[in-house]
Amino acid sequence: MNDTRHPPHADHADHADHEGHHGHRHHHPAAPAAAAPAPAGTVYTCPMHPEIRQDHPGHCPKCGMSLEPEMPGLTDEGEEDPELRDFKRRFFWTLPLTVAVAVLAMAGHRLQWFDMATQSWIELVLSLPVVLWAGWPFFVRGAQSVVHRSPNMWTLIGLGTAAAFVYSVVATVAPGVFPRSFMSMGRVAVYFEAAAVIISLTLLGQILELKARSQTSAAIKSLLGLAPKTARRIGADGSEQDVPIAHVHVGDRLRVRPGEKVPVDGVVVEGASAVDESMLTGEPLPVSKRPGDKLIGATLNSSGALVMQSEKVGSQTVLAGIVQMVAQAQRSRAPMQRMADRVAGYFVMAVIGIALASFFAWGFFGPAPSWTHGLINAVAVLIIACPCALGLATPMSIMVATGKAATQGVLFRDAAAIENFRKVDTLIVDKTGTLTEGRPRFERAEAAEGFGEDEVLRLAASLDQGSEHPLAQAIVNAARERRLPLDAAEGFESASGIGVSGSVGGRRLALGNTALMARLGVAVDALKPRAEALRSEGASVMFLAVDGRPAGLLAVSDPVKASTPEALAALKASGLRVIMATGDGHTTARSVAARLGIDEVHGEVKPADKLALVEKLQREGRIVAMAGDGINDAPALAKADVGVAMGTGTDVAMNSAQVTLVKGDLRGIAEARLVSEQTIANMKQNLGFAFVYNALGIPLAAGVLFPFTGWLLSPMVAALAMSLSSASVIGNALRLRAAGRRAA
Repeated sequence: MNDTRHPPHADHADHADHEGHHGHRHHHPAAPAAAAPAPAGTVYTCPMHPEIRQDHPGHCPKCGMSLEPEMPGLTDEGEEDPELRDFKRRFFWTLPLTVAVAVLAMAGHRLQWFDMATQSWIELVLSLPVVLWAGWPFFVRGAQSVVHRSPNMWTLIGLGTAAAFVYSVVATVAPGVFPRSFMSMGRVAVYFEAAAVIISLTLLGQILELKARSQTSAAIKSLLGLAPKTARRIGADGSEQDVPIAHVHVGDRLRVRPGEKVPVDGVVVEGASAVDESMLTGEPLPVSKRPGDKLIGATLNSSGALVMQSEKVGSQTVLAGIVQMVAQAQRSRAPMQRMADRVAGYFVMAVIGIALASFFAWGFFGPAPSWTHGLINAVAVLIIACPCALGLATPMSIMVATGKAATQGVLFRDAAAIENFRKVDTLIVDKTGTLTEGRPRFERAEAAEGFGEDEVLRLAASLDQGSEHPLAQAIVNAARERRLPLDAAEGFESASGIGVSGSVGGRRLALGNTALMARLGVAVDALKPRAEALRSEGASVMFLAVDGRPAGLLAVSDPVKASTPEALAALKASGLRVIMATGDGHTTARSVAARLGIDEVHGEVKPADKLALVEKLQREGRIVAMAGDGINDAPALAKADVGVAMGTGTDVAMNSAQVTLVKGDLRGIAEARLVSEQTIANMKQNLGFAFVYNALGIPLAAGVLFPFTGWLLSPMVAALAMSLSSASVIGNALRLRAAGRRAA
């Protein structure tokens, strides 16, 4: 059935109007600058726990992190995140007090400026703003973790600093309640400096983390920054006016002058130009645009003037869809992260148990002042074991990787897609629009006795003017390029899947496959050998009948993308098993597969057949990726372990897939696999570092080495180590940005 009037049935049918239609997920309006009031309907979510969603700002009940708008927004130049600005203010305003308390605690007894009891009161006054004002957000989060029964890093920080501070306040205000063994140099030992330094170091760690997190969203902000701020709208009376982009509506006529960005998605209605689409597709060469061609918002008009009609605005544009997909992927959790979350919950409870055990072990069995040693070591255990590094280990890697992959034209829908891609061992590829350009091109017309080639093309094009099918458009365009005069068709009829018929110039025409010819009783046996030869070259063939007798045949082909051979060679070299599944006839399918070196071919497959093929391979234990671009590919894309949609394909395909290749280039699969491998390696490094750090730090803080080395870990040193561990995890994740460049 390769010689169908509308071949290949499923594949080509999906390309009638797909050009420029890109997939969109959940369309939320983009959030404005962070300091500005969020628009109505803004949803806030946690960077580490995306299942937490609410309609107002706040803190995550699970980890205590500040909730962020689900849809990121652009901040004005020089404007900082409000939380970062708040933490900076708390840190720098109280840092002198922290330094003063630390100097007094370490050198006050040597300088002898005050008696020791008075020094305790001075340390209390100096540390009070640090702990109660600068550290207030941490205590709030710690209390919330207890209320929500979700122990986290703030549980440990809150317990540790509160224990050190409350103990010191009681020792200063009512020293008589303590036994004499607690006395040291004329006063009960206090640890205001430990509480103050822990708060300041934790603030510093949060500042570093918030700055790093802002870098992970740089890719999204750069995408948002591509969109122009205004558009030049043409009124009904022909007048022109610059209007904010938010005031552009579907159907508006807009002028795009040379050097300007295309304001929204639409179609060219006047003019011709070359448009640079590299900012979204990565394609280096400008694309020629003429009336009828699609335009993508935020691309750059390089030379000529264009008048366009807007078709998609706001959250419906290609750019908004890409931003939403990246944001959604960054906020999703990989399976590895869910494991880390479960471990972290048990870990916090275990740490509290170890801290209590350390306190009592030192109190009952340690050297004098034993209970003081017990308190300090318990606080050190709580601080150094803070699981923030563990919690950040995988989200940071995911955020950096998805942002970088987006700049390479690879969009991951979620973290699970990143984690699973490296496991794929079998790739099923559709033909039309995936291996090929998806834009059929007229090859040739061959005439039967009594007809000429131009006459065959002219009659077929005249009839096809009533069809919007891509194959019909290829024939009509070829006739117009040859400047052949076309007549109007009358009584146009379409026989689904086999061809079309009608009258042109008083003659009855039929254009379609052998099934249509057989139905009409037209003998085309003399043309079949040539038709089979053309099909073996990868062309689709249609027969033309005029007044019940064969007039000739027309061949239309869908050229293979220039990048396809290179992409397939790279994928096969990496060990992937590549299978082609297409709605084209067997002869055409085998011809294209042979040219591309694909050994396994399935032709004339329906959507259900593609789905069945995926299920069959999965039952055999294969990890399957499906690459396609049409509506007919959607079921298989959804069922595959990883669905890969072409960015040049249909919305349905992209909504069904976990990965979208913006450029529609199969080379993106190799890039996506590399990103997957590098990201998982980075996540494992982060998790391994976090676990090793805690495994070494907790025993040291508990004083296990004291009997052998005399070493004890100060809570201040523990706080510094805790902040550095988080910074190191973030720094390691940011290395993926450079790794991503190598992937390109």
